[in-house]
Amino acid sequence: MDGALFKDRESAGLALAEAYDGPREDVTVLGIARGGIPIAYPIAKEVGGELDVITARKLPVPWSPESGFGAIAPDGSMVLNPDMTPGLGLSRQEIDAIAEKVLAEVGRRERVYRGSRPPAPIEGRNVVIADDGLATGYTMIASIQMVRKAKAKWIACAVPVSPADTAERVSGMVDDFICLHVVRAYSFAVASFYRDFHDMRDEEVLDVLEQAHP
Repeated sequence: MDGALFKDRESAGLALAEAYDGPREDVTVLGIARGGIPIAYPIAKEVGGELDVITARKLPVPWSPESGFGAIAPDGSMVLNPDMTPGLGLSRQEIDAIAEKVLAEVGRRERVYRGSRPPAPIEGRNVVIADDGLATGYTMIASIQMVRKAKAKWIACAVPVSPADTAERVSGMVDDFICLHVVRAYSFAVASFYRDFHDMRDEEVLDVLEQAHP
């Protein structure tokens, strides 16, 4: 497999589904779009839970958009990286402007992915939040905050890979932390653990959601 742990996101999702040993009643599985949806689908099938999408996104550094200094969830739950944000020199007004722009894209994705279908229930449910891997973890943290505000009974984070420091940060915020490969290394890239880690398109997300909601 050329050093990669997983063939693709689907195979990683199947491996996570096999590793899951949490509740199997009243389960909602949320995939962080885009890459978390094919991870979440096998878990939802395994536990007989309802699959839905969560469109939390990172807040990009203006001069380096691939880098994020935090993240925001669809309900406006925002988390900033305390180690990074102060050094960027961004004013509160600039941060709010970036957040507003990202939230608009979050809303667009919600409309595209869900259409007229109502959001899956969260209040009083056992909720699994899945993604294709953690880097800094702030998109996951924003998602956890949103689900907690929505009064989930139990929350799990399910990811194939994570750096050790992020795993430590996120695991303390959930009832269960399911990660197949925690890495202690100076350099970390989620893509390096997959043979196929292409940028997913909206159409691919819709295909998976349609399989779950025929």
